[in-house]
Amino acid sequence: MKKVLIQAASPLLILLLLVTPVFAGEIAVSAAASLKEAINELADSFTRTHPGVRIVRSYGASGTLAKQIESGAPADIFISANEEWMAYLKQRKLISSSETLAGNTLVFAGSTGKKVTAMQDLVALGRIALGSPKSVPAGEYAMAAIRKAGLEQALGGKLVFAKDVRESMMYAERGEVEGAFVYRSDALLGKRARILFTVPRQLYPSIVYPMALTGSAAAKGEASAFFRYLKEPESVSVMKKHGFSFHDPRD
Repeated sequence: MKKVLIQAASPLLILLLLVTPVFAGEIAVSAAASLKEAINELADSFTRTHPGVRIVRSYGASGTLAKQIESGAPADIFISANEEWMAYLKQRKLISSSETLAGNTLVFAGSTGKKVTAMQDLVALGRIALGSPKSVPAGEYAMAAIRKAGLEQALGGKLVFAKDVRESMMYAERGEVEGAFVYRSDALLGKRARILFTVPRQLYPSIVYPMALTGSAAAKGEASAFFRYLKEPESVSVMKKHGFSFHDPRD
């Protein structure tokens, strides 16, 4: 009897599978810390329309995440805050190709009462936070700006290195430093700290967020579906709302 029921149901099940994408399972996303609010909103939106899908998110410094993936940490989608760490995984054949998700702008934020409107004003400040340039793209962009402005020696003893851009912003929010180099999207979240000035765009490389599917995502239709969703107009609107850009910030 059971065999007859299974045989009778099989054509219908096959038809449903052919005409309706069925997504169920877990998607592991590793993304730059500055993307947290935007990706959380997009992940929640996606799972509301894809019952059975769970998106597990890991946020941190792009370099830290890339090395975790290299060491075998689960990740179906990797979103970096610069091209360097994406290239790092490409060289190790852990991803094949990438696409640009969005862009951003480097700013200096803080709650100091001192007049700070340009790079040269930083010399009069005490402690200044930025992400560790070895693993945090925001810190790498900031160091590039400091060097090009000719301030590396003047600011050397003032710099406080954070594990990621969000920790830099937290230091500024708490008043533990007089200011921090962060992305515009991070500074917009500040309650005490505010944007004091936008770092001149000619002082640092263009900020882009490349994203890619990893090798483990090849057999996961849900991962590919979420990857595509991140490029849809609805997702672009969400990213813009959170302070990200969709053109070269030098334009």
